[in-house]
Amino acid sequence: MLRNLLPFGIALVSASLLYANPAEAATFLVDSAANSSTGGAGLATIEVAAGQRIQINSSTNDLWSLGALPRFSDGNGLVGDRFATALDDSGQAVGTRIGRSFGRWTQNGLSAPFGILVGEIDGVYRPLGANGVHTAWGTGTLKLYNWDNNRGDNSGAISFALAIVPEPATWAMLIAGFTLIGTGLRRRQPRIASTHN
Repeated sequence: MLRNLLPFGIALVSASLLYANPAEAATFLVDSAANSSTGGAGLATIEVAAGQRIQINSSTNDLWSLGALPRFSDGNGLVGDRFATALDDSGQAVGTRIGRSFGRWTQNGLSAPFGILVGEIDGVYRPLGANGVHTAWGTGTLKLYNWDNNRGDNSGAISFALAIVPEPATWAMLIAGFTLIGTGLRRRQPRIASTHN
């Protein structure tokens, strides 16, 4: 039987926390004009390795505009009718139509909705959107863009939080490590002899 599970369990937990890469979590402000796919520059964010999973989060009330109304969208792009609410940052009266579908823009081998958040790794572009988990399609710096054909009339910026998601194997190591630590601690507890009168 296993005599000393505690050190092995601690080693497993330490290793899994190391591979979880918590230092890779950060927030980035993507500007609709400065980071436009046409005439702008991609915003350099985190370093990724092919196959890693990337978590992206943003508020769907955080908006940018691609021109005159109705061209407000979140990071999912101009994909349908959108009406102003008291919570969004459009500055328009509640109920005003602020967005609609504008179709797709094709550039750099990618066809995606206008205004969607797009990522680029080593010259390859992929649609990301406002929220979700994506698998890195290459190794290098992940650059973010507002997908558009004319940055001249763009305004606003959207804040996106990015994090590397630990692989399932890392979670399994973490759980196994805590199980071994718990088992090791339970075996180390002294037994109290009961006395019966």
